[in-house]
Amino acid sequence: MHDIDIKTLRLLVAVCEHGNMGHAARDAHIEPSAISKRIAQLEADLGVPLLTRSRRGVQPTQAGAALLEHARSVIFTLERAVSDIAAFGSGLRGSVSVCASASAIAESLLDDLASFMRMPAHENIRVNVDERTSKELVQRVRDGVASVGVCWDNVELGGLEARPWRSDRLALAVPAGHALARRKTVAFAESLGYEHVGLPPSTAVHTLLQRAAARSGRTVDYRATVSNFDAAFRVVAANLGISVVPEEVGRSYTRIMNVRLVPLSDAWAKRRFIVCFRAFDALQPAAQRMVEHLVARAAAGESKAPA
Repeated sequence: MHDIDIKTLRLLVAVCEHGNMGHAARDAHIEPSAISKRIAQLEADLGVPLLTRSRRGVQPTQAGAALLEHARSVIFTLERAVSDIAAFGSGLRGSVSVCASASAIAESLLDDLASFMRMPAHENIRVNVDERTSKELVQRVRDGVASVGVCWDNVELGGLEARPWRSDRLALAVPAGHALARRKTVAFAESLGYEHVGLPPSTAVHTLLQRAAARSGRTVDYRATVSNFDAAFRVVAANLGISVVPEEVGRSYTRIMNVRLVPLSDAWAKRRFIVCFRAFDALQPAAQRMVEHLVARAAAGESKAPA
């Protein structure tokens, strides 16, 4: 098979997005026949049809749709590579891909990244944030798909390097009139007599709570499962259950919703987050600078926090 050139992939993407070879040719400043010839040669090289042609235009076949997904990924990666290499030209430039857990994103990560990007020295650095479970993000960092991961430190790193980021404490979010609302602290086992609102089974918080319940010989009774903490607070505010949430995240919701936070007294409810990567020395300069900023900002913030 001949090597697939990037220009042909760009043209394939353009044709599929327009659904029309003529429109794609106009945007690419090329004759439609030239596009048709390139794609026909690609189909011959791969041995499968990539497009279905009709009076209404063109649509990708199943094989074409599969190649289209890869083509977009390849084009994005190449464009990011060009941007990263520019860091060796004038000033600090680059694109940093970050994978983070839902808890990290919900807490302080976006604020920390915003403070990093607002600095004049970093105005040419782009940051892409992708939400993943802890296990998924570690794998993506290990595979080189993401440069940096931010997650809870109980995950198996498998040889990755890590630096401490922020810490938090889990709390119980309850409706204002709930029986536990006036408590100063509560043990997680005491909450198991009530219906819970939880995150999906793939998340680290879900696994943690299942294990904690099992140790007490109980199970968690889930009234609802939601995709994020924002949805969890809304369900709690509707008096449909209680939910285990990060205390730091919950403070903003207690100001706008009829919800109360009761810190969990269990030792495991105190968590430490980390920033992980394959090797610090191997990170591109923009990623190194970002990691240093995250760690320093977290350390400064926690040193000011009351004990």
